[in-house]
Amino acid sequence: MFAYAVRRALRKNKTLRYGVPMLLLIVGGSFGLREFSQIRYDAVKIKIDPELEKKLKMNKVSLESEYETGNKQTVLDRWMTHKGPIHSVGKSSVNLIKFL
Repeated sequence: MFAYAVRRALRKNKTLRYGVPMLLLIVGGSFGLREFSQIRYDAVKIKIDPELEKKLKMNKVSLESEYETGNKQTVLDRWMTHKGPIHSVGKSSVNLIKFL
């Protein structure tokens, strides 16, 4: 009897039907957002291995050197444009245009 009354109250009362799930979504989303944003700050605190940091400092690449390597590898000097056939225009439409 009690379960039937609760089900009927949930069906009839719009606050319980729509308001409570909305509040749970808002409050739950706030807690979830806080946890995900905390991950960002925790990741900054992690220190890099000193050996890896030395390798990163030794392997410096300049913009000019990358430009030169990219400039040697380009094929833009041999670039040619090709026009393909047009299939959408048939002979009948060409004749119609000439006729008009």
